[in-house]
Amino acid sequence: MTTDQIQKKVLLHASRRRVWQALSDSAEFGQWFGVKIDVPFAPGKTADAVLVGTTVDAEVAKGQKAMEGVRFVMIVERMEAEKLFSFRWHPHALDSGSDFSKEPTTLVVFELEETAGGTQLTVTESGFDGIPASRRATAFQANEQGWAIQMTLIKKYLEPAT
Repeated sequence: MTTDQIQKKVLLHASRRRVWQALSDSAEFGQWFGVKIDVPFAPGKTADAVLVGTTVDAEVAKGQKAMEGVRFVMIVERMEAEKLFSFRWHPHALDSGSDFSKEPTTLVVFELEETAGGTQLTVTESGFDGIPASRRATAFQANEQGWAIQMTLIKKYLEPAT
């Protein structure tokens, strides 16, 4: 088991194009992820995000309520259409009284792979070993749980119950 990297996978019954849209369009990303982002994602650009709660799961949104209004920064690294979307951020940077800007960031990479049943989405967040020891374990554990929830949310977003 590694303490530097988290990886989650989900099979989405949606085309790779549709999954790409849900990831790469900042407005759509915000709906399932639970954030408001006022700028389009673009490589090399910074996107300020505000936690607002997901629109796809009332129970998860209720849990996110305690963090509503927390701001964080996403620095988009790569966007390879229908293949890969990546950004850097400060993991679990929820304490508004702390300055996380001097800490190293982690790298979040979404990879899309076409499969017979739809699209395999893999998210990998790496770089936790560079986070200060005082908050490394908490950030890792929170994001380990968080990415499991986010994979459920994107699935619900792309495969709504009929």
